[in-house]
Amino acid sequence: MRSSDILINQLKVFEGCKLKAYRDTSNIPTVGIGHTAGVKMGQVITMVQAESLCRTDIQEMEHYVNALGTFTQGQFDALVDFVYNCGIGTLRKSKLLADVRAKAGRAVIENDFFQYVKSGGKVTPGLVTRRKWEMKRYFE
Repeated sequence: MRSSDILINQLKVFEGCKLKAYRDTSNIPTVGIGHTAGVKMGQVITMVQAESLCRTDIQEMEHYVNALGTFTQGQFDALVDFVYNCGIGTLRKSKLLADVRAKAGRAVIENDFFQYVKSGGKVTPGLVTRRKWEMKRYFE
């Protein structure tokens, strides 16, 4: 399974999409939808290139989620976005994954997503928005 256009478009919202290279918060040259590999300052790309780079960048996450089992497109997109944001290691050791595998009910899964809304120990509005989107997408 591959990430849908719905997810790619949402990644543009969550991550932003800049077509001219910039330095991210870690001072790493970045372009498009958070792409960093081989980026040179001053580099300019098109939206088509940004989406293509994003699709390449998320392949590892897609492979990981595909190896977990069979999902609806919404479930797949939600889990790939979660991994994109939190990392494979976080999902691997999470209650979220345990409950997904156990086919837990909606309330349990939604609560599991909502456990990942803090950055630096504080609830972050952007992460709350992202988890709400993932919860909604998971059950579409």
